Amino acid sequence: MRSTLPAFNEVWQRQFRSGVLKQIQCFPIESTFLIGCSGGMDSMLLLHLMSYLYPEKIRAIYIDHQLQESSADWGQFVSDQCAALNVPCIVEKVEVQAGNLEQQARSARYQAYSKHLKANEILVLAHHQQDQAETLMLRLLSGAGVQGLAAMKQVDVRAQFTIWRPLLDISREQICQWAAQLNVQNIEDPTNLDRHYDRAWCRHELWSVLQNRYPKMQQALSRTSYLMQDADEILQEVLQQDLALCGSATELDLKKLSQLSSARQRQLLSVWMKGQEIYRPSFEMVERLLQEVIASKSDAQAALHWNQYYYVRYQQKLYRLSSAEYLAEKKQAHVSAQVIRLELNQNIKVLCGQYVTETAKIGLSVSLLGKELNLMLRQGGEKIHLYGRVGTWPLKKAIQEAQIFPWQRYTIQILSIDNVMLGVFTPKGFWLAQSEYCEVGGWQPNLISSLKNSKSSIDS
Repeated sequence: MRSTLPAFNEVWQRQFRSGVLKQIQCFPIESTFLIGCSGGMDSMLLLHLMSYLYPEKIRAIYIDHQLQESSADWGQFVSDQCAALNVPCIVEKVEVQAGNLEQQARSARYQAYSKHLKANEILVLAHHQQDQAETLMLRLLSGAGVQGLAAMKQVDVRAQFTIWRPLLDISREQICQWAAQLNVQNIEDPTNLDRHYDRAWCRHELWSVLQNRYPKMQQALSRTSYLMQDADEILQEVLQQDLALCGSATELDLKKLSQLSSARQRQLLSVWMKGQEIYRPSFEMVERLLQEVIASKSDAQAALHWNQYYYVRYQQKLYRLSSAEYLAEKKQAHVSAQVIRLELNQNIKVLCGQYVTETAKIGLSVSLLGKELNLMLRQGGEKIHLYGRVGTWPLKKAIQEAQIFPWQRYTIQILSIDNVMLGVFTPKGFWLAQSEYCEVGGWQPNLISSLKNSKSSIDS
């Protein structure tokens, strides 16, 4: 670390240095840093400061969203500034998807960051105190809860990478003064003045009105975000306890969920629906899940679709299913009957899973090996005489008793020969049917693993 920053006020230098030293202790000693540089004043000042403090441990990255005619020129500007400071620089072009422009641009940006981050490398961003206050205010206006009002963390440890914001407690005014002292060059993005965007409107329209009335508003909002971070940390601890009590990432026990207070139910459902995604569902969507699915009649086939998942109740449990899994029945509705030949130790892939044919104490006759067998979907109304049980009973009843999920029942296939039922392939195994083909020392298909959404085929 260099001893001094040229032409940099000693009081502010000590303030920034001491803050950085305290924060950097959170990271492993071998950590390096990738600085996100837009070319604006904030990120260019951060680049200069870090180049003096950690000259051998930093890289920079400029994300070209290709939304402005000058975006490539801005990338060249950042590259030139980095070269002057002897800092390696990456320029990455991204495609911004249609939709909310600010949100989609942010998503594309973070995907690019994730692509280039190395092991033990920390993403460093130049968000400052006013950014934090604006974020909290915008989230408040959008109806965010505790997690949203926690806004940005100074050290944000995520599943994919860690973000560090060393300027988060520094005011915009201080940044401007520091940049002037160090003669930091920067560019101005015209969209920062475009009041069509929420943040620009907040900064140029709303901010001055509120600050005239509340001069300490920026500091107060920033302090509120830290208080919300404490509250969110406590809430996360409670949510983890509630999730451990009620189920897993894919299912919840509704009896145990009902034992929680209404507030804890809503919070648990909200974070459970969010899963690994960035955003939680709206308050209204959680209420719909409670009213339309959880509170529906026990025999109803209610389902709620949100963010590529379906939420379905079966008996006293709530399940989170991917769209592919939930809608697979419609895609497989017209699967035709197959004629197959089986041999011992043969792998069989059917709709409900992966099987292998093996010898068994009681099983199908060896005379069936190599013969043409029929494999078809159940049509409804079939009856089965399960081996070892008395009498025949509806296949539908056997399926219900086995508690096979309704959305998996389309995978059930019947194995037969000459209109004689030999058995049934199910997600819970092969059910041997009583018939003239049952014998001691025969063979059976045994389930290896249950497969979701697989195509029916026979692998030799």
